[in-house]
Amino acid sequence: MAYRRLGVKSAHRGMMLRNAATALLKNGKIETTEPRAKELASIVDKMITLGKKNDLAARRAALAYLTEEDVVTKLFKEIAPKYENRQGGYSRIIRLEQRRGDGAQMALVELV
Repeated sequence: MAYRRLGVKSAHRGMMLRNAATALLKNGKIETTEPRAKELASIVDKMITLGKKNDLAARRAALAYLTEEDVVTKLFKEIAPKYENRQGGYSRIIRLEQRRGDGAQMALVELV
């Protein structure tokens, strides 16, 4: 699903993005590096689009990707109805300062 390698192997990358997407939908915002944030924004937008469909197949697809059932319930009952009249662009990336340890560009990803 991801197009950026992000410096990790494919299984690690997939699970890392699944965990980040779950955390973003659970908390509303997350701070991470900029390349991860760009990948995460597209994944979360696809999850919200599934939530807007609101049928059994969409719920099962979301459950197959996200790691917590209560986050899927929140996605379908609280998050997706807020974006009912919006045609995409459900997340926002805000660039932050560089990380002190390695100088990586940090970013804040949040739901609009």
